Amino acid sequence: MFKKVSTVCILGLYTVFCSAQQVRPSKSSEIYREIKTLKQLPKVLYLAAHPDDENTGLLSWLINDQNVETGYLSLTRGDGGQNLLGTEQGAALGLIRTHELLEARKLDGAQQFFTRAIDFGFSKNTTDTFKQWNANSITADVVWVIRKFRPDVIICRFPPTAAAGHGQHAASAVVAEKAFELAGDKTAFPDQLKYVNVWQPKRVLWNTFRFGGVNTTDENQLKVTVGQYDAQLGMGYGELAGLSRSLHKSQGAGTQSIAGIRTEYFAHVIGEPAKTTLFDGVTKTWTSQGNGDIDQSLDQIISAFNFNNPDLSLPALLALRKKVMVLKDADLKKDKIKSLDHIILSCAGFMGEVVTNQAEAVAGDHYNFRLNLISRAANPVVLENVKWLNQSESFNRKLSKDSLITIQHDIQIPADAALTEPYWLAKPPVNSATFSVPNDTLVGLPEAESPLNVWVGLKIDSENFQVKLPLSFKKLDPVRGDVVEALRIVPALELKFTQPLYVAKENEDLHLSLNVKVNSNKPYNKGILNLMYNGERLGGTTLNSVKGKDFTIDYVIPKTKLATINSSRLQLDANVVADGVTYNKKQLLIQYPHLPSLQYFTPATATVMKGDIQAKIKKVGYVEGAGDFIPDFLRIAGIQVDVLKDEDFYGNIDESAGNGSPNKLSQYDAIVLGVRANNTEKKLGRWMPFLWSYVKAGGNLVMQYNTNQDTTVDQLGMYNFSIANKRVTEENAAVTFLNPNHKLLNFPNKITADDFKGWVQERGAYFPAQWDAAYEPIFEMHDTGEEPLKGSTLYAQYGKGNFIYTPLAFFRQLPAGNVGAARLFFNFLSAQKN
Repeated sequence: MFKKVSTVCILGLYTVFCSAQQVRPSKSSEIYREIKTLKQLPKVLYLAAHPDDENTGLLSWLINDQNVETGYLSLTRGDGGQNLLGTEQGAALGLIRTHELLEARKLDGAQQFFTRAIDFGFSKNTTDTFKQWNANSITADVVWVIRKFRPDVIICRFPPTAAAGHGQHAASAVVAEKAFELAGDKTAFPDQLKYVNVWQPKRVLWNTFRFGGVNTTDENQLKVTVGQYDAQLGMGYGELAGLSRSLHKSQGAGTQSIAGIRTEYFAHVIGEPAKTTLFDGVTKTWTSQGNGDIDQSLDQIISAFNFNNPDLSLPALLALRKKVMVLKDADLKKDKIKSLDHIILSCAGFMGEVVTNQAEAVAGDHYNFRLNLISRAANPVVLENVKWLNQSESFNRKLSKDSLITIQHDIQIPADAALTEPYWLAKPPVNSATFSVPNDTLVGLPEAESPLNVWVGLKIDSENFQVKLPLSFKKLDPVRGDVVEALRIVPALELKFTQPLYVAKENEDLHLSLNVKVNSNKPYNKGILNLMYNGERLGGTTLNSVKGKDFTIDYVIPKTKLATINSSRLQLDANVVADGVTYNKKQLLIQYPHLPSLQYFTPATATVMKGDIQAKIKKVGYVEGAGDFIPDFLRIAGIQVDVLKDEDFYGNIDESAGNGSPNKLSQYDAIVLGVRANNTEKKLGRWMPFLWSYVKAGGNLVMQYNTNQDTTVDQLGMYNFSIANKRVTEENAAVTFLNPNHKLLNFPNKITADDFKGWVQERGAYFPAQWDAAYEPIFEMHDTGEEPLKGSTLYAQYGKGNFIYTPLAFFRQLPAGNVGAARLFFNFLSAQKN
């Protein structure tokens, strides 16, 4: 059922500038392209499943060469992938990848859309995918995007077959074809028609490919030449594509910028076949639509455009605006006026921003803001009025050419202002595969527009413009220079556990710590902090008025109380009741240099692992790979963890040992290689001989999963094994113990089938396919209907020590508080103690 959302959000749904904190003029080369795009009526929607699935080379060519408005619809936000930058997983990783896509779109010029689908990890076919995704719900979302964006051509990255290589990839093609059939049907999803009209694209094509050893192209398919050099860009479209795709930094998707032309291939899927071009049979120009005068005006504007003085085009653009305003096609008029207004403001050299010095604000409080405005046009732009959040002010003031004006104003944040967070994370998901969206009309948006805006009324010649400027935070960073980001609304009081995970040891009290942050502008008279489990209050304390201070509260849950809780994984909740208001939000702030600050909130919770978890180790060396939580987990469990660096391998050699092992390594009970260490740690090649010597002398080396992409070392183990893209995606897949008496299954924890219950997302990925006879496989497992796999853990004795390679997904299970996975992992680390 569709629910109403404000008109502002609907009107601003499909603009690439929706997240901008300033209105800034485009470069003259960009303005020129935007004017040429005004002349083109076709639209293209590229559709796939994940961030980085898009063909950025084709997008760049469509936008910059063909001047066709183009969007990329990613069904998911990439929540189920791995993170090469940090420890964020799940929803936090999806938020990162959403903004990496937005940064990529700023380069190639495409628009960006999403559905409510959650990336739940790798799936092998569409049957598995649609067991979790609701096909009707996702189809409805795609139909909504089609009706809103109104593409003439839909291009799929993948086919609906096994050639897609991923069940979610194939599912994107299935959904695309179904949505094509329904988008023009007024009986399909009729609630959408309160906001949009039906729309029937001309065709769906599949952009065939050569990936690795898979070649789906054919010379009989429709072919398009892309990658041409563009003098205004100073590069070819393939080079631009490489820059755009390389912004997927959390995926390590750095891509070469390849110069020169190449051929893209397209297979017909549904609709009217294309014989010579992508746009056969599509209305391409204003003239063919019966508006030849608009075509003529645009031709004259393009011909006369002055790259050094784009404001010379203003009279003709303003005259064109009058012509577009009387179009009878309301949807077309809305699209083109939005683009035309941006072009006009850019030609005027207009910049506007509303900024304060504080990054965070609390609803109901007052803050001083600066409205900065400037125009560079010879003919003056007139500031007629400003509508602050709760009042209007008239000015009738000319903006003198290239002269900045600043207007100071005190603004009170509305008392009911919502917290700043992604709209798809504001409520718990519908299920593990579908986000909950508070207003259905938000579907498709990469993010919602800011609800806190100052509206500036301008007049250019005789035309009126309403410019929306979001409330923003601005600072001078000594490295990055000016940083302008969204003003973040936060609670007056926030709280969180000082660590997200605790281990309750047998027959010991559990010590907990909570951190409470009181925002400086919102002191309170008295508060009560409560610690809860399953609706029961375990304890609490009185908090006296504190202004602008973080403080920590320590709790002890007695072992006698823990013994009464019959659960191996329990969630504790915390809240503070202050002056009659209950606060229970924990702020999560993500900050990377290539992205704006990203904020969302979760309830203040912590997971407690409760069970017989034995570890016979005290000190672990860790080689960092892609970001994972395991070093933190080990420290939480009371184990000393040292992240190994170059000097740890080239320190003093222990001559008395007679084996050349560095002293630094010999002190560790175990050494662990983080996930994908062979893909991320470029020094691993020269470290491996030292690690092998460490094992030979009696050490215990545990290596987690790696991929075959961008590897540092060809031979990972002392004995050869080869990695393949073999995986078990069913997290509840049955596990067979190949040798139940093996020490890895018996010390210090007795491992049983129960230890494989409650795993999340998957068993593991990138299992070895072949291995030397010196290795002993420990488990056998497989997805439904597939052949058994024995490569989930390999064990070998080497000299006096042990080597274990395990692609089991401990990096997911341990943050989730899975006791069985922890018991097994500690067995691996304790192998040398047995």
